[in-house]
Amino acid sequence: MNFKAYLINQEDGRVVSRFADMNEDQLDPGEVTIRVVYSSVNYKDALAVTGAGKIIRRFPCIGGIDLAGTVTGSRDPRFGKGDAVLATSYDIGVAHHGGYAETARLPADWVVKLPAGMSLKEAMAHGTAGFTAGLAVIRMETNGLRPGNGPVIVSGATGGVGSIAIQILTKLNYKVTALTGKAEQSNYLKEIGASEVMLRSSLDLTKIKSLDRTTWAGAIDNLGGEVLAWMASTMQISGTLASIGLAASHTLNTTVMPFILRGVSLLGVDSVNCPMPQRAEVWRRLASDMRPQHLEQMTRTIAFDQLPDVFDDFIKGRAKGRVVVAIGELESQR
Repeated sequence: MNFKAYLINQEDGRVVSRFADMNEDQLDPGEVTIRVVYSSVNYKDALAVTGAGKIIRRFPCIGGIDLAGTVTGSRDPRFGKGDAVLATSYDIGVAHHGGYAETARLPADWVVKLPAGMSLKEAMAHGTAGFTAGLAVIRMETNGLRPGNGPVIVSGATGGVGSIAIQILTKLNYKVTALTGKAEQSNYLKEIGASEVMLRSSLDLTKIKSLDRTTWAGAIDNLGGEVLAWMASTMQISGTLASIGLAASHTLNTTVMPFILRGVSLLGVDSVNCPMPQRAEVWRRLASDMRPQHLEQMTRTIAFDQLPDVFDDFIKGRAKGRVVVAIGELESQR
């Protein structure tokens, strides 16, 4: 049976992506076959599909690092036909055919049953972005972060990870400052839960001190580079800083002083290789006590055919919130 897919290939040394007709014999090995209902768009997807980043590790590859749908066939006893499932990260969409297709086949160890209280569409409104935000908050909690410790700052605040992180933290009773370069989005950030909006233009990132005024009990950084260095210098004693992105830079130029004189912890958040027990727990909490209250407000849904039109916004920094891709339909909707 043929199905529609968005295939990333290489032609004359260039990355070229387009829709293609494929069949299940062309899918990669795996124990679980899924009828994909929704996928999503992440910055990583845009880098992969456009070739703007060296993300793809093999050609051809169906793009889409996220997917949610229903099981149509399984050779693993953990999953049965009709089960609602989701999958993010691992090699999906970069070295294993991904979620931008009406049908997917994955190793069973990469698949998560949809948590109670969460729809397939909500799962993809979260996607890798929401999972990463949730994982960061849980790691920070494990490291001792509590609402009474003081405020938390989130950089890259208008993006998918930042927007969901703000909502999770607000839901858990933290006072959140959103750090953004987009002054025109200040109202949006306050509407989704930020108690304060700080503009990056207000910072002099050319003169970062080794130790600046102690301000933040926690910080979630999507940018890297100078912003991450500034955050480290302004952390409170025993503060917790989660590094989850490199949208601005992969470098970090700082000193050891925040770490040895203030006991600051720098936590690397790896959403790709997160062990399955922890992965399932993150999804459980995203469907319960960490459930974002404005997920629908910050999400727009596009048709599968519209997918090629959205990547440029991510590459050029114009994207806001989350983009869900409607790949197929639930049986009950047909």
